[in-house]
Amino acid sequence: MALAEPKTTSQTLWIERVPPIWWALMLFLLTMPAWANDFFLFQVMGWTFILGMIALSLMFLAGYGGMVSLIQMSVAAMAGYMVAIFGASGMGDISMGLPWWLNIPIAIIIAAIFGTLVGALAVRTEGIYTIMITLAIAAAFFYFTRQNYTIFNGYSGFNLVVPPSLFGVDWRQPMPFYYLTLGCAAICYAAVIYVSRAPFGLTLQGVRDNPRRMAALGFNVTAHRIAAYTFASVIAAIGGILLVWQNAQIAPGTAGIPAVIDILVIAVVGGITRPIGPFIGALIYVLLRTFSPDVLLAFGLSGERFKLLIGLGFLAIVFFSPDGVLGLWERWRTRRSRERDPLTGEQK
Repeated sequence: MALAEPKTTSQTLWIERVPPIWWALMLFLLTMPAWANDFFLFQVMGWTFILGMIALSLMFLAGYGGMVSLIQMSVAAMAGYMVAIFGASGMGDISMGLPWWLNIPIAIIIAAIFGTLVGALAVRTEGIYTIMITLAIAAAFFYFTRQNYTIFNGYSGFNLVVPPSLFGVDWRQPMPFYYLTLGCAAICYAAVIYVSRAPFGLTLQGVRDNPRRMAALGFNVTAHRIAAYTFASVIAAIGGILLVWQNAQIAPGTAGIPAVIDILVIAVVGGITRPIGPFIGALIYVLLRTFSPDVLLAFGLSGERFKLLIGLGFLAIVFFSPDGVLGLWERWRTRRSRERDPLTGEQK
């Protein structure tokens, strides 16, 4: 009796398609707490994953939908405010103190509705007009939170907003918080990859490339664009909740215009065409933001000038590669492949 050949499952094919460098990266990230100190885990990597998620939501809209939105940081801040309002904080007279399994979903839903409503306005414009209308709404949200004391507690905001203690773990400790942000970032990244290859994502990319043709084929262009805002808002909301937990507070400055522009810089520097780009850009931004003041002080300059270094780095990367760091990497790989001997595969 002949033995049946083993069936090749889709899971096996998926594993075979993963490049070795990705397995090395996953192993590196999972084992990082074994050698990295608490400051690096909590402040550098935790902040990188959080900003990467918020920038990932912008990358999804811009890279797959062709819509550059500056509202993503405001959506993240909305989720953070909702967690502080519906959950527990130092402002007991405003916060409702609902359990985590209620306040977290409520915060994400409200933030998603906010992003969807903004998207419903923004999708009726194109190019610079989309940027301007989302920037205007972001500015309006910032000033509203700073002037409203009944709901948002005005300029002071909320403090003592910490993650819930689940399974007996203090999730604000460096190692648990690192794994929490890493897990959320991995889930958001996988969700973007999956959606981009699903029928909705492929249709959205078709809408990006040729909306008139997609409309002629019977697709609702406006509905797909608005749905993209909803999906991106959920990702930004998750990042916003983690950002509030990391800082243990939220104030209007979280959604200020500089923070809004920073998310755009992060997405562009890393590469706005691939989901991994925002995390690369976030790592570069966080490293510059964290360590550049010390470098400037060592040269006798004010530490407040770190924005100058970030701006110069942004200009340099965009000048040499409109696709960000990923574009530079792809250009280097292409050059290396051209230098190889086509017969032996060795370097010339």
